[in-house]
Amino acid sequence: MEPIALTPNRPRQLYRGGGVLDAFRDCTSEDDRRPEDWVGSVTSRSGATAGEGLTTLPDGRLLRDAVRADPEAWLGAEHAAAIGADPALLVKLLDAGERLPVHVHPPRSFARRHLGCPYGKTEAWVVLDGGGDDARLYLGFDRDIEIAELERWTAAQDTHAMLAVMHAVTVRGGDTVFVPAGLPHAIGAGIFCIELQEPTDFSVMLEWQGFELDPADARLGLDAELARECVQRAALTSERLAWLRSRGTRAPSSPHGIEQLFPQDADAFFRAERIRPRGAPVEMEAGFSILVLLEGRGQLANDDRSLALERGSTTLIPHAAGATTLSGPLTAVRCRPPSVAEALAAGLGTAVAPAQDPESGR
Repeated sequence: MEPIALTPNRPRQLYRGGGVLDAFRDCTSEDDRRPEDWVGSVTSRSGATAGEGLTTLPDGRLLRDAVRADPEAWLGAEHAAAIGADPALLVKLLDAGERLPVHVHPPRSFARRHLGCPYGKTEAWVVLDGGGDDARLYLGFDRDIEIAELERWTAAQDTHAMLAVMHAVTVRGGDTVFVPAGLPHAIGAGIFCIELQEPTDFSVMLEWQGFELDPADARLGLDAELARECVQRAALTSERLAWLRSRGTRAPSSPHGIEQLFPQDADAFFRAERIRPRGAPVEMEAGFSILVLLEGRGQLANDDRSLALERGSTTLIPHAAGATTLSGPLTAVRCRPPSVAEALAAGLGTAVAPAQDPESGR
């Protein structure tokens, strides 16, 4: 098998954006409700047209169906045996033309009990453009929040009150943020990022006024009291906030030119590496991955093929492509599924929960 160049895959969203994404991917969308590119996706957009969000391969097959037909070739024998015929990963390019609504995502334990799915929606961001000094990420509450307060804010759609007690974080290109499930958050206008996440479209919206969202659809079909169980109401301390943010620190054991981007706790959900070949090609071991070229140009090669890359290109690398080399004056991010060992330790696996059909609500 060979690495596969992917074309844009942009399902419609409830918020506006996409101009920066258009320029990055060298494409045009006349609809400003398509601010995301779902890269190498086997996950359907929740509540949308059946199959929207799924990646179509150059040969016309859905990636989802190709992986199911030959999981070992796409994912490797260890991943396929332990987790199933599912990459356990969704990668997005996200271009926020306006601030996203305040929301949270359910953890795996909640999703397993109440949504019939082994995945929650822990996620992380690799910031490509911080959007200037006025752009902000909003992460967690800066004090403990009582249930009555949260109920009052959501009932009145008092967004000002919610944002006033959230950490407003300025970021710049190169920053990374790990966002565990349950943490209230919102991405501010002007921020362009790569988002890695568990492969679901599960969100509990605390804010919906002013967005294309029916309040009845804001809670995943759950009653309000149960949906609020997803919300981390305890204060996010400044120490914990600093730990969630980084610019890539887990580098000591990595090969030359490869930098680990997220803390080790993220390995149970996904992994990401920033790769900068400097004077010599960087070799990447075999494994399913999504490669996003941030700047420059170069070559991705395995034994069968050499693929030219340039800024904005997205490439799917199947496990059976074997070891690959990346060369040239470039910066890329390689997005990878969870570590099998870490995922199993965190309770994910075919022995724990059956594989879910992406079109059944994931």
